[in-house]
Amino acid sequence: MSGVGKSTVVEALSVAGVTAVDTDYGDWKVSPELWDLDRVRALLDAHEDVVVAGTVENQGLLYDLFDHVVLLSAPTSVMIQRIADRHGNPYGKTDAERQEILEYTATVEPLLRATATVELDTTHPAKVTVERIRDLLHTPRRFT
Repeated sequence: MSGVGKSTVVEALSVAGVTAVDTDYGDWKVSPELWDLDRVRALLDAHEDVVVAGTVENQGLLYDLFDHVVLLSAPTSVMIQRIADRHGNPYGKTDAERQEILEYTATVEPLLRATATVELDTTHPAKVTVERIRDLLHTPRRFT
């Protein structure tokens, strides 16, 4: 969900030397709602340890290639405040976009939670979330 800290976590992981990609940026999608499956598959094949962030309708088609599916979560009040405070990403600044975020949180987040193998509360400092994700890189594969 917007405002949970995906971009912050991806940036911190990258600084720490972990290959981490936020698929909201770059050429990872064939449309706003769909990953370019071949491109994401190639990314996963090219790296033994890689963190992929983003939410799209077809992500489940690649779950068998992931060791873990992590849901980052935070209360909506925290998400909305983070969005209001952030720079560099204009999404969520209008009333209509904030309403959309609240609707997605109510309707999409439960679906993501149902398929996640791990949920991390991002109300802790970002370094805590980053450490937990780095630990997951060394945790046995969830999918077989």
